[in-house]
Parts: sequence; C-alpha cells; structure tokens
Amino acid sequence: MKFKPAIKPADAFTLIEVMIAAGIFFMAIFAILSLVSTNLRNARLLQQPQVDAGILLADLVQTNKLTEVSDSGDFGDLYPGYRWTSDIHEVMTNGLFQVDYVVTRPGGGPNSETTLSALLYRPNSQKGANFQPNR
Repeated sequence: MKFKPAIKPADAFTLIEVMIAAGIFFMAIFAILSLVSTNLRNARLLQQPQVDAGILLADLVQTNKLTEVSDSGDFGDLYPGYRWTSDIHEVMTNGLFQVDYVVTRPGGGPNSETTLSALLYRPNSQKGANFQPNR
C-alpha cells in the first residue's frame, strides 16, 4: 500500500497570495469603518437644531415700513441659548434697505455663526437722512 499525503503541495496558497488577500481584506474593512464613522458624525450633526435666520426675516418681511436700527435678541424656549443680532440700514434714498442677521449658537466653536443678508424695498419708509451720495 502506498502512502498518500493529505494535501498536495500544489493545492496550498503561497505566502505572497495570503499577504495580498489580507491586504485587500484590511483595505476593505478600513474603508467601511471610515464610511460608518462619517455617517455617525453626520447623524450627530442632524440631531443638533439648525437655526436659520430666515424665520427672523420672514417676520420682518410682513412689515411695510422699516427704520435704520440695530437690534438683538434670543429665540426664547424655541431654541434655548441661540442669540441673534440684526442691522438694518438704508442703501439708497428710494426706500431700498439692507437687512443683515447674525445667529450665534451656544458653545462657540467653528461654524458657530450663521449670517443672512437681504435687500428689501420699502418705499413707505421714512426717507433716510443718513444717505450721502458720492460727489
């Protein structure tokens, strides 16, 4: 009776093939982990309320007269800790006003301020004495 080996040498993987397969496997795993990490960070950002100055501007648009003024305030219980400032000034003597809003979120850090600027035409507003044309 002849002795027959259990595994033929030609049927096994070489060390190079195993290392290449392991490298491809780990690259795929790290790509998936990076994707999961990015998705978790984006989900965390979605949980924080994003306050837009558009709700302030929507309230201002309903008025038909504007005056040059700077103002500030907060959002009360709707968005606790958030503060806003506004600056309204006349751009031209024909009733064109520029409105600038800045919303500041609590805690500071990067991207802690949101700004919004808009031009509103309100001809019924008091004609500005602050406008001085170029001479």
